[in-house]
Amino acid sequence: MKPSILIFSQAMELGGVERSLLGLLDSIDYDRYDVDLFLMRHSGALMPYLNPKANLLPEIPQYASLAVPMISLIKRGQFRVLFGRLQGKLAAQRFDKQHPSGKSSVAALTYSHKYTLRSMPQISDKTYNLAISFLTPHYFVRERVSARKYAAWIHTDYTALSLDRTAELAMWGRYDAICGVSEQASKGFQATFPELADKVQTIENILPKKLICKQAEESQTDMPSDGSTALLSIGRFCDAKNFDNVPDICRRLAADGLDVTWYLIGYGGYEPLIRQKIAEAGMQDRVIILGKKDNPYPYMRACDLYVQPSRYEGKAVTVREAQLLSKPVVITNYATSGSQLEDGVDGVIVPMDNAGCSAGIAALLRDPTRMQRLSENCKKREDTSSTEIEKIYALMED
Repeated sequence: MKPSILIFSQAMELGGVERSLLGLLDSIDYDRYDVDLFLMRHSGALMPYLNPKANLLPEIPQYASLAVPMISLIKRGQFRVLFGRLQGKLAAQRFDKQHPSGKSSVAALTYSHKYTLRSMPQISDKTYNLAISFLTPHYFVRERVSARKYAAWIHTDYTALSLDRTAELAMWGRYDAICGVSEQASKGFQATFPELADKVQTIENILPKKLICKQAEESQTDMPSDGSTALLSIGRFCDAKNFDNVPDICRRLAADGLDVTWYLIGYGGYEPLIRQKIAEAGMQDRVIILGKKDNPYPYMRACDLYVQPSRYEGKAVTVREAQLLSKPVVITNYATSGSQLEDGVDGVIVPMDNAGCSAGIAALLRDPTRMQRLSENCKKREDTSSTEIEKIYALMED
């Protein structure tokens, strides 16, 4: 009998974590391993791209209900889940009020899962060699899956988050292995939870390379070739991505005499703020929100420069995707940026403040030889997929 692996995630919406999950599923040797995939919700634009060799387990109503409005739970008769979510919401509000930090808080999501755990049924009746919780919070896999080994993934910079350290420590501490998607993400986690340092290792994101290259060949009509330099950023419209500062950075570039158009692909709660900032900066003709795109890769192929202006990241999947398509890349100097690229070799790291970011982008745009060299170096980057998947197999070893 082949060793068995269960992989748990939330859904297949458009996001870097979801695309790296596609890459992981495509890299597994299904002649050697049986794989079950459990998604809390069978939803999202990336669902059709799941590898059919992975066995998709049925959706379970209690898990799916964590993403629906609470009023819907009354109609569904899921009162235990509703009560748990209400408890979690109140606990998160108390925590955030008692621990103001100015950082992005993950208390709401953490407590939602913590307090609904008792309402969640077993995910599978199998015992697996390895159970992977691919996206935090990681309460469910450790408590609702039977496995010989448990591994949980880190996709962000934990030093940038406001969190209930006691609750998170108890949750993470029950796993055998904790896997950061970059060296800096791993170090940030170890700095936050030094008690768990020995459990932490780095397993880089695995990209679905063939899918990306194939989809990049499709056409797009939203980025016209009008002579201006096309900048592109992709991600959720949230605090981490820092898109609310793009209009001011773009205003500075225009004031510096550069003819640029900056396109934003994504969606999320920060969209009204971004639109407000566009209006305040007078950048309605230069900062263009394209919205949600099921296939962002033709836009990557069409842009002149890919920019990731984030406040914090674990390791931005979109940056590696742009490099895969041989695009010059600029990222801000967030804490994990050194794990993302080699400054001046396969990308450029610029200051995070708007003036410094604008100056760094402007200097690069005025140096076409440097732009071309970055593009050529991206083509030479080694594909580490085979190395990373072997690390995952090794998690099953005693």
